[in-house]
Amino acid sequence: MGDDVVICRCEEMTVADIRQAIREGATSLTGIKRRTRAGMGLCQGRTCETLVARILAEELKKKAAEVSCYSVRPPIVPVTFGVLAEEPHE
Repeated sequence: MGDDVVICRCEEMTVADIRQAIREGATSLTGIKRRTRAGMGLCQGRTCETLVARILAEELKKKAAEVSCYSVRPPIVPVTFGVLAEEPHE
């Protein structure tokens, strides 16, 4: 895969950006996310996580199954669907 290929469309991160983060010390998907913002866009990593994991595994000479997923961050306060569906008050 060429270095100019866009991996994270939301944050416009390329293969080169991901590899640079790994060279700077990222050894996990969360480490890459912290350095590049890949996975922080609108899709929250649903589009790019697999691709980033594949690059990380290649660079670290690991199997893809050995690379963990992004850290899940639930809302601070649980919100019900009823609250989300409610029409805004004017």
